[in-house]
Amino acid sequence: MGKLTPYSAANLLAEAQVDSEKWNRQPSDHEVALTVENIRRRGIAAIRVRNGKTALEMLKDLIPPGAEVMNGSSTTLVEIGYEAYVNSDQTRWKDLHRAIVAENDEDKRRGLRRKSVTAEYFISGVNAIAQSGEIVACDMSGSRVGAWPFAAAHLIIVSGTNKIVPTLDHALHRVWEYAYPLENVRAKRAYGAPSQIGKCVILANEEIEGRVTLILIDESLGY
Repeated sequence: MGKLTPYSAANLLAEAQVDSEKWNRQPSDHEVALTVENIRRRGIAAIRVRNGKTALEMLKDLIPPGAEVMNGSSTTLVEIGYEAYVNSDQTRWKDLHRAIVAENDEDKRRGLRRKSVTAEYFISGVNAIAQSGEIVACDMSGSRVGAWPFAAAHLIIVSGTNKIVPTLDHALHRVWEYAYPLENVRAKRAYGAPSQIGKCVILANEEIEGRVTLILIDESLGY
């Protein structure tokens, strides 16, 4: 897996009391290949890579220098080194998240957050991927999933293969029974307040060619 962080799943499992054997298994090579095939049939580009380091390099290749970028909160992005890179002096992109954090006026900050979902490139984690090709993401406020359906010019989703489940029904159950309990523990530790599932998006088909790309990593990452 990628770099272990204080909020990686391994450090939250005991408190969250989730069934990691059921919801965090590594699929077979055949299952991954079938998933990739079905995702591509839905108009979504899918790129399979070996590890998080390669995924980060792929992001650098996909996003041109000077591009406007925004990312949703994602343990996977932290674990592959994206957050460290985008916050470093090495980054080649215009990071909208920095402007949001730097704004002290709450109303102005809220406005910047709304605008950020229309970023030229929005980078996001994911909660579950069905072998049939649907991709599912939920969050509390909508600051991540708001970019998914249409708002962002380009959406790049980054996920470990551990998010793959047999069907869309399984994907929705994974959100409630695994991803949410872990995120709730993370939120209480990070912010001192619980989380909740407020907004969900199911990406089932994409009509704009080249708009959505999934980078699928052969590792267990995030939750």
